[in-house]
Amino acid sequence: MSVSQVPARLFLAVAALCAIPNLVVAAVPAIESSQGAMSPAAASGYNLPPKDVLDVMLAPSPPQPDLSPTHDRMLLVSWQDYPSIGRVATPFLRLAGVRIEPKNHSKHDTPAGYGITPCIRGLELVQIANASQTHIDLPHDACPNEPIWSADGKWFAFENIATESVELWIGDARTGALHRVAGARLNPMFGGELRWMPDQSTLLVSLVPEHLGPAPAEPSVPSGPSIQESTGEKGQSSTYENRDTLTNVHDEDLFDYYAASQIALIDARSGRITTLGAPDRIESVQPAPDGHHLLVSTLKKPYSYITTFDRFPTQVDVWDISKPAKIAVHPIATLPLADRVPIRGVPVGPRAFTWRATGPTSLIWLEALDGGDWNITVPARDKLMILKAPFDGIASEITRTEQRIVGLIWSEAPGPLLVTEYDSNRHWRHTSIINIDDPEVKPRVLWDLSTDERYANPGEPILRELANGVSVLRQQGDSIFLAGAGASPQGNRPFLDELDLKTMQSKRLFRSSKSEYEQFLAFTGANQRSFLTWHQTPMDPPNAFIRTLGSAVDAPAGEALVESTSVALTHIPDPTPVVRQIKKRLVKYQRADGLDLSFTLYTPPGYQEGTRVPTILYAYPLDYADASKAGQVV
Repeated sequence: MSVSQVPARLFLAVAALCAIPNLVVAAVPAIESSQGAMSPAAASGYNLPPKDVLDVMLAPSPPQPDLSPTHDRMLLVSWQDYPSIGRVATPFLRLAGVRIEPKNHSKHDTPAGYGITPCIRGLELVQIANASQTHIDLPHDACPNEPIWSADGKWFAFENIATESVELWIGDARTGALHRVAGARLNPMFGGELRWMPDQSTLLVSLVPEHLGPAPAEPSVPSGPSIQESTGEKGQSSTYENRDTLTNVHDEDLFDYYAASQIALIDARSGRITTLGAPDRIESVQPAPDGHHLLVSTLKKPYSYITTFDRFPTQVDVWDISKPAKIAVHPIATLPLADRVPIRGVPVGPRAFTWRATGPTSLIWLEALDGGDWNITVPARDKLMILKAPFDGIASEITRTEQRIVGLIWSEAPGPLLVTEYDSNRHWRHTSIINIDDPEVKPRVLWDLSTDERYANPGEPILRELANGVSVLRQQGDSIFLAGAGASPQGNRPFLDELDLKTMQSKRLFRSSKSEYEQFLAFTGANQRSFLTWHQTPMDPPNAFIRTLGSAVDAPAGEALVESTSVALTHIPDPTPVVRQIKKRLVKYQRADGLDLSFTLYTPPGYQEGTRVPTILYAYPLDYADASKAGQVV
């Protein structure tokens, strides 16, 4: 698991970003000097801020922790903060919502949307038991991406964007040694091009097909008119769906060329590549927990010029790969073009396919009962379906839900399943526990609350990976564990809770102190007495700590009912000590209509109270279903 630095969604944020005095004033230096000659920075075409500001900007950001599923090892991942202008300027194609760099078949995208693919600049391997660190030598002059751990914690793999291709590298978690898999050219066009099979010694990959040849050349003369056909049907379409869509037949040819993938298995030890099936426009591949089946989604024509690839016609099949030389294909669903989906709605027909995590090998999916439109009033919006192996029968219905299903979490036991629904109208979340193997067991409500209610947010269930790589609820007897941001009127104070599913009573095991920011990462072993945290203060940079629980104590409401002690596991130095001189405060005020609001104010080093300084104001409107929740501090 890894910790991401995600900006808080603030209703109002005020930041005097004068980390060094005169930042705002001097951020754009004059083009000409007092003598009239151009400065060196201006002559180069780029204006630079003062050196002290530039030093802070170019200082490396602290690394991020990436724990192994076995929690005995950790990678400290250091990311490149700013891509080079050469990478920014790399030519790319816009193909149905995907941006592809034709030179090496890589994506000109970030995982969360349009941007520049992030690169790792440093990697350290930490052994939790003795805190020893091993520096890992990364490929030079390339762009490694986020490592993917095997469930047994013995291996990690990552893709590396090189000059001519996207390479596959594998690391030994005991020594940190890396090796490149020869002949493996990954195709990251649709994502999910690299994952571990349930045996944890084999990688399932999407490769650029051999002998693909050159990309289709743009014809000098069009082969015919550009034709777009309308059926006359009414429907909605969001503007965000129209980004980088196909525009002509040549775009379709390019899409076919770059979307073509060869599914293959790669042995992590030997590097041996075993291809599966024939190359096709394969959008996604999910291995079943049994290791013998794959869920394969393949894009079909006709394409649309008004939506992106995720709305294209799709054929969903299950492949039985127990005999790789003779794959048995079981058709599951033929999904039509979904170019008229209601705004914030879902397509009709089967969607969100996934494997059952525990129990008999089965395929799970959702189907809308309201035409995919949350504006329509219906008794039930979704139904949950199941089809058991060997996938030649008829799917059966597990349950129906009043609102749209947005999340499924499996327990380690075969039957229990956490189902989360979301009401877009009320901004309401409802989570219940059902038993998919015993319909006579009535669903039990776990949570039912507004998603705008931050102060009462119970947190998210903590998961663990089984030996086959499947994530399930971490459970001890009747208890599960929850970790949350811990929003409060004084700001966020992350917490760890234990929830008894029989009594529905929770017990707070840990809560970050008011003077620190410490968030749960993972338990260190099979018991729940020791866990890793990511700790920082206004003066101390982020570092990993090992926290050990002690005896029970009396504490005020909301505070930890168990004492604990901690010791630093890593000792990452502060890359920008001058930034620690910036002061941060929470300012609360009341809007003219009586609504309580707040903002975060940052003042520069050496700031004297009452002094007027240039200020950058950032505000963004958010939608709330309940005005009483809009003023909560975040």
